[in-house]
Amino acid sequence: MNLKGYFITFFISMVPIVELRGAIPIAESMRLNIFWYYPIAILGNMVPVPIIYFFARKVLEWGKDKRIIGTFFTWCLEKGEKGGKKLIEKAGTTGMFWALLLFVGIPIPGTGAWTGTLASSFLNLGFKNSILAVTLGVLLAGIIMSFGSKMVSILGWWGLAIVILVIIALVLISTIINKKKKKN
Repeated sequence: MNLKGYFITFFISMVPIVELRGAIPIAESMRLNIFWYYPIAILGNMVPVPIIYFFARKVLEWGKDKRIIGTFFTWCLEKGEKGGKKLIEKAGTTGMFWALLLFVGIPIPGTGAWTGTLASSFLNLGFKNSILAVTLGVLLAGIIMSFGSKMVSILGWWGLAIVILVIIALVLISTIINKKKKKN
């Protein structure tokens, strides 16, 4: 058993922006066991979530006007607010749980547990609902990333091509569905 690889997976999944979306392909490239790296990446991704929910906004508000860190902290605040507004626009107040789950669960840059938790704290969604939605979203993102990584690992370039085609198909389907909704 490659303990070092599992520790790397755990810690990479805690890093903002990268999260388990980056940790899982790295774990797969190290040929780690999916039955170990998947839960380790989930745990690593979830460790910062309660801290983010309770403290991140307070720290960001405090640091936004500081000389060295102000620009970055302001960017983080704006990203959290923007993410929250997008969720409300898409889901309204009643569908926020599902919107947050999907926001975190669809593995595209900037939509992970860190951003989702920060957005939920900005929107005052409540700790229990936020944690549950983010956890389920992280599980979904982990499944998607594990499947994609395994496809590439097993099939090489063909696996990568299949993953890219599936992503393109999903984007096209989503676009068509959204256009039909806007017409009605």
